[in-house]
Amino acid sequence: MRSVVVYESMFGSTHAVAEAIATGLRRTGEVAIVPVEQATHEALAGADLVVVGGPTHAHGMSSAQSRKGAPDYVEKSHGDLTLEPGWDGMGLRDWFKELPDTPCAGAAFDTRADISALLSGRASKGIADRLRKHGCHLVADPESFLVGKDSHLLPHELDRAAEWGAALAAAFVAP
Repeated sequence: MRSVVVYESMFGSTHAVAEAIATGLRRTGEVAIVPVEQATHEALAGADLVVVGGPTHAHGMSSAQSRKGAPDYVEKSHGDLTLEPGWDGMGLRDWFKELPDTPCAGAAFDTRADISALLSGRASKGIADRLRKHGCHLVADPESFLVGKDSHLLPHELDRAAEWGAALAAAFVAP
């Protein structure tokens, strides 16, 4: 099985989750981890499973406008956060607009604040909807991985992400 994990990340949490999911997926095959700006049609070609994730901003996927506030957030963190390479580039919303139909298995994840999803929203729901519109059949419900008020992942979230990746692989290969 060949999997591709596509992610958008501002401060590294979503990137770390993508890496952990890939660790779980590697138990059953080859995995490529690709930041959204490098997730070309060629990068996805031949993938059996495409897993896509990003941070939750304003109840959904980030936008060019919501990403503009990232440097201010880093400044207010007094050196506790850094910006990921490509943070100001293409986001998932724009990527989906350019993505051709990609018939394969798919899964969606997000990172979001550790509060009720009713209050924070979930980018993974919008990601899952767009994956379906592009021809993917979902092998799992959208999943959220939680960050604290400091924008760092909560303890054990990376372990949970690796387990989720293994469960995705198992669901994909199950009869």
